[in-house]
Amino acid sequence: MDECNDTPGPCGKHTKCFNTYGSFYCQCLPGYKNIKLQVNFTLDGQCQDVNECTDTINVCDHAAYCTNLIGNYTCTCHSGYTKNSSARGKCTDIDECKEANMEEDLCGVKGTCTNSNGSYWCNCSNGYTNYGNTKTSCSPLDCDHFNGDGGPASSLGGLADILSMMRSSCLALSNPSADSEVKTDGETLLEKLLTAAEAILSPDHIDSSEEVSGLLATMEEAIMLIGPQLKDNHTKKETTETEAAIAVQRGTTPPTGPIHLTNENATLDTDWTTASGIESYPGFALAALLSYKNLEISVNRSFESIKGPKKDGVNPSFQISSRVVSVVVSNPSTQNLDRPVNITLRHLQDTEESAEVRYICAYWNKKGTWSTDGFYQQHSNATHTVCTSKHLSSFAVLMALYPIEHTFGLQVVTKIGLTISLLCLILCILTFKFCRCIQGTRTTIHLHLCICLFIADLFFLAGISQTKPVGGCRFVAAMLHFFFMGVFAWMLLEGVQLYRMVVLVFNASIRPLYLYLTGYGTPLVIVIISAIIRPHGYGTAQHCWLSLEKGLIWSFYGPVCFIIFLNVFFFIVTVWKLAQKFTSLNPDLSQLHKIRAFTVTAIAQMCILGLMWVFGAFLFQEGSTVLAYIFTILNSLQGALVFIMHCLLSKQVREEYAHFLSCICTPQKKRYSDFTSTNPSSSQSQGSRSGQHTGESQI
Repeated sequence: MDECNDTPGPCGKHTKCFNTYGSFYCQCLPGYKNIKLQVNFTLDGQCQDVNECTDTINVCDHAAYCTNLIGNYTCTCHSGYTKNSSARGKCTDIDECKEANMEEDLCGVKGTCTNSNGSYWCNCSNGYTNYGNTKTSCSPLDCDHFNGDGGPASSLGGLADILSMMRSSCLALSNPSADSEVKTDGETLLEKLLTAAEAILSPDHIDSSEEVSGLLATMEEAIMLIGPQLKDNHTKKETTETEAAIAVQRGTTPPTGPIHLTNENATLDTDWTTASGIESYPGFALAALLSYKNLEISVNRSFESIKGPKKDGVNPSFQISSRVVSVVVSNPSTQNLDRPVNITLRHLQDTEESAEVRYICAYWNKKGTWSTDGFYQQHSNATHTVCTSKHLSSFAVLMALYPIEHTFGLQVVTKIGLTISLLCLILCILTFKFCRCIQGTRTTIHLHLCICLFIADLFFLAGISQTKPVGGCRFVAAMLHFFFMGVFAWMLLEGVQLYRMVVLVFNASIRPLYLYLTGYGTPLVIVIISAIIRPHGYGTAQHCWLSLEKGLIWSFYGPVCFIIFLNVFFFIVTVWKLAQKFTSLNPDLSQLHKIRAFTVTAIAQMCILGLMWVFGAFLFQEGSTVLAYIFTILNSLQGALVFIMHCLLSKQVREEYAHFLSCICTPQKKRYSDFTSTNPSSSQSQGSRSGQHTGESQI
């Protein structure tokens, strides 16, 4: 009887049955063993898998991985090795240098391939590099980008240091056989670059478009040099002035798939095919997003290349509305990409698009100006704008600002109001100059205050909106700065004069030289210093006035606030002294009443002028239509206020006006009899006016 033919078999799984005369025995199949380690058995014949990878020494070659299977095993050769067909588990080194179709395909034209056990490496000739990745082909490395001879490097402090550092690193990479102390890893070099850029990117450091272009080009070339040296596939670095996000992929074939780089101010969406390009693949692909946190302050100009869409025939003005970002890829052909890249930029301020505001995507071109060619806006909301581009550069979102509504009505109010003010000021100037009965220090102050206000209003009326040519606009802004400062300077002198009249009583007049030095010299010094420190701050794209950026406006508001505080102090002391004199035993009531009237008019004038410039602080900002009307009305009231308070309300001036009008209206014959008359009352009246003139002069 053959027991081995029974179903099921007597031996169990993974066994082989052997029949004998009158009996049988079992054995485990190769790759299995009996649980009781018996070779032949009839009972307890359970067989279990043998783990050859652990139970057998050197079952696979040292250059292979052993993988256990059920009843078997397999050996997988390491990278750089292939299976030896003549011996199981043995691996043979692959000579990559010989198996490559052409050696230059593996290491590049200027690379020498050297085989090693299980690998290879490329030795690059001078002027070529594989950025420290020995299995990467050698690509040319041009260090002349970092020469820095002349140009922005000579004028922009700190840029020369960056160029020197990057040139040293570049030369060390292009000549690895040379002994160099500047060899550093990519992470350290990136940190040094961003730290060195902080000093350059600090506010008020960059003054010209050439310096901006030089800095942006240097930073982009530096990222191209540093990126392939980074060890990690994704690297992020941030300083107080910059934020960098860099992605690198390495391999023998170009990478594929999407790229998404983001930071606080921008997002880049593209793909590795666009980043690497279709030309020769250097063994790596790079994409980087570099954001500058304060550079928008220095590039908030140079908009002449932008032709914004007109609204009602009027061109908009522009200002930067996002951080400036640079996009860098390893693709050498970035001026006409096969696929567009998307860049999302965060706005500096949350503002919705409207009839007065529109967002425009722009890039910094080689001419050192902003341009929109090939860079388009996809959509915008209050916080972000998405732009798409088929070329790479440095980008930003511009805010196109259109003139606010009701411009015609505001122009009418301005022209009518300032024309009335100018006529009143002319009458005041003629009165203070030729009316002899009121001559004195106070009248001199009023005369020059009116002259300054007249010239300031004239420049305001004729040139505040004439932004072209730029030189003329800056001149208008400087004149407005000087003469409006002069108005406040003479107003301060009026407060000082009132204070001296009450406190000193005798010898209260001020020498004309001191008046002129204070009234004209002080504003002149302030304007000269401001023009030296901030020459580009005079005149903006919208108005010929001081720029609201970089603090130049405080060269006007700072002295104005100081003068107002001083005048408030003088007026408080004056009123206090007047109150004391009115309560004295023998007050000179006529004199005190005059001083009181002078003080009231001076305080009223200061209030109107000060209130006007409170609204003037917001005049040149967008969306300030109501404030512009209030400023214009108050500015128009200045001339009329001075004429009413210092001319029409003065009895002496009214008498002089009456006398002047009588001379014009009275017939010639009547005027002749007046001259030949010896009427005592007439003589008495002249004597009275003479006495009044003497008293006012003393005051």
